[in-house]
Amino acid sequence: MKAQLSFLVGTYLWTSVLSAQILSAQSGPPKGSAGQASLEGLSRSYRTAPVPNERLQNSDRVDALTRGGKLYLSLQDAIALALENNLDIELERYGPRIADSDLMRARAGSLLRGVPLTVLEGPNGVGGPVETPPGSSPPLTPSSSAILNAGSNPLQDDLSIIGATPLSTGPPVPLRDPVLTGTISPGYSNTPQASQFLTGSNSLIGHTLTGNFGFVQGLSTGGTLSAGYANLRQSLNNGRLDFNPYVASSLGLTFTQPILQGFGFGLNGRFIRIARNDERMSDLVFRQQVISTVWNVINLYWDLVSVNEDVRVKREALDLAQKLLEDNKARVEVGTLAPLEVTRAQAEVAQARQSLTNADSLVLEQELVLKDVLTRTGTADAKVSAARIVPTDRIEVPERDELPPLEELVRVALQDRPDLETGQVQIENTRLALKGSRNALLPSLNFFATAQGSALAGQVNTLPLPGASPGTSSARSVDPAFLGGYGTTLSQIFRGKFPDYSVGLELDVPLRNRTARADLAHDRLILRQSEVRLRQLQNRIREQVEAASIALKQARVSYQAARQTRILEERALEDERQQFEVGVATSYDVILSQRDLAQARSNEVVTESDYVKARTALDRATGTTLRNNLVILDEAYHGQVSRPPSALPPD
Repeated sequence: MKAQLSFLVGTYLWTSVLSAQILSAQSGPPKGSAGQASLEGLSRSYRTAPVPNERLQNSDRVDALTRGGKLYLSLQDAIALALENNLDIELERYGPRIADSDLMRARAGSLLRGVPLTVLEGPNGVGGPVETPPGSSPPLTPSSSAILNAGSNPLQDDLSIIGATPLSTGPPVPLRDPVLTGTISPGYSNTPQASQFLTGSNSLIGHTLTGNFGFVQGLSTGGTLSAGYANLRQSLNNGRLDFNPYVASSLGLTFTQPILQGFGFGLNGRFIRIARNDERMSDLVFRQQVISTVWNVINLYWDLVSVNEDVRVKREALDLAQKLLEDNKARVEVGTLAPLEVTRAQAEVAQARQSLTNADSLVLEQELVLKDVLTRTGTADAKVSAARIVPTDRIEVPERDELPPLEELVRVALQDRPDLETGQVQIENTRLALKGSRNALLPSLNFFATAQGSALAGQVNTLPLPGASPGTSSARSVDPAFLGGYGTTLSQIFRGKFPDYSVGLELDVPLRNRTARADLAHDRLILRQSEVRLRQLQNRIREQVEAASIALKQARVSYQAARQTRILEERALEDERQQFEVGVATSYDVILSQRDLAQARSNEVVTESDYVKARTALDRATGTTLRNNLVILDEAYHGQVSRPPSALPPD
């Protein structure tokens, strides 16, 4: 029993020292004692980095901008709220962390799981004021399509240019994380024997204790280094053994290295380089998500400004209609106007009131969409739900647009667009993966070398020899170098008493190699497809920049025309009123002129909105949305904007 305990303690101490050395090497320089470093390294191997909790409460900026049931927003405040609270951005904040975990897998020698490349487009707004053709009545609802589409979010922009077909993984990469294995097994056996000649008994009874330990480490060259330490302690009722009980031990090292398929630092490090590129792509996808969200918030904000302005226009039209009604009633009372004109004026008041109601409904719907984009809780928060949004900025159309030449805009877009850079990184990753597919064509030729030391030690067998004459001495003549226990076997191993060496080559040649050839052809075709898609993306970017530039110019022309029309309609209404005063024009003529003016004012609001949206679209097409709106990407990633909230207007 004492010998068995010595054996167990010895093997445990030996493997503990080996484990401590390996784990401390993996964990960095030790802190404090060697035992403390070993425990820290061991615990670190079975823990992961903490995952941040989801943030589902609104930032303090929401309360700072709210007073008296109103949420006062400048455009910069709206952008800051989106950067801190928007859930689409919050989703993409996990992307870089996912990429970091993939890099850890690659460094361990495992296959990559991939990173998401989808960007969520923000919800649609109501789209601005409702245009009513001249001479027609407003719709019964504010805008059926606008209400139904507002808040919908069906779009996901996939930045992948590789497609859904996976690339070949190529030759396997050795696991870089060292692996320790161990087996400790006591055993008992009782085997019947047909003859006593060999064992001296018809029942061979054995007590065994096995302790085997191994270590495997993959190398960056594609090779593998393994070590094995095997121990066996056995006690038998066999009188023919020279040593009983005895301990047999062996310590072996094996090195294997691919020479053709699977050889090389670059080949076996390709997944690490791909994972690092995936980290870049995750950052680019996050940037694209911020661009998409900021662009969406800007459009929603200006839509809200536009529909609020349209409410003002509709209220002015209602005031004009009510004034005409009062004037007509007064004229009827004095007998200078027919009662029919009062009825017409009343109908105009009802129509103007309906238009105002529709415009108010659009404002409420637009506020609802904007609250969902700018807060984490949406309208589930009673305070947010009850608050009315008051935009503090107004659309201002500059006298002229100072735009660089078109080619300069295209150059900036090709340089700054994150979706294009994401495509370029995917091409680079495909070429890295192609190294594996190309290397898999080679035959498998592996070099291997083994070195092993064996040892044996025990006590002289005191059992009588089977078949010996009675009275014969059982003393045995044995080599004293074998006498001892576990310590003796260790001494024999490290002194190289019983060595065993071997080297060799192992060749595996597939005669047709169709799988590897097909994989390489497949991956080359995917690369060509990706290059074509990248060219398509470049062409699409150029087309988007040109289209946005044309739209901006057209929006300016439309605004100038609408502004001039509104000025002329104001003059026309004034002329109609003067003619009505002298009896040349009828009340109906004044009503038509008021309608035309109201529509002209609404059209001016629409063209203002179209202009600012065209300008925003040009910023997105050129990839300058963040720069032109003073967005700091690092603040967006951490969800904390350093810019303080705007001062609230006085009560």
